[in-house]
Amino acid sequence: MLTRGFLGYQTSFMLDFVVVALVIVVPLMVWSLVEVKARRFENHRKLQMLLALILLVAVTLFEVDLQWIQGGWRNIVDRHEPPLSTEVIGRSTWLLRIHLVFAISTPILWVVTLIGALRNYAKPALPSAYSTTHKRLGWLSMIDLVLTSVTGVIFYVATFVLPTL
Repeated sequence: MLTRGFLGYQTSFMLDFVVVALVIVVPLMVWSLVEVKARRFENHRKLQMLLALILLVAVTLFEVDLQWIQGGWRNIVDRHEPPLSTEVIGRSTWLLRIHLVFAISTPILWVVTLIGALRNYAKPALPSAYSTTHKRLGWLSMIDLVLTSVTGVIFYVATFVLPTL
């Protein structure tokens, strides 16, 4: 069972894995944006599909681990030595709620963006009448993903790395 993290903090393996993924995904999204700005639309499409698949698998494994194997984030926190104060747990709960707003909306937005692109773009991908809508959805998805990443890392650091600050 992967109950110990690999970053050196009192977490689970999958929690550490997802935090690393959150840090890696933002530069990959920027790369995807560079590809589309350079009019390399097929590269953008492939990169987006790859990112979506990787994140789908990572988040699914994370949720299975967190909910079914670990029994929830509080069970991970409750193993912390020394025990975390009520104040730290309260702050972490607040930070997690903020993170979940973005973590729940991001896949919804991303799926809408991807499905719209798959339905409205030919292969190979080229600009079309749908491009303006896709561009707006893409920017919303990217902003939401960045906010998911930032709030997830803040929660992780505040709860597991520097809980006494």
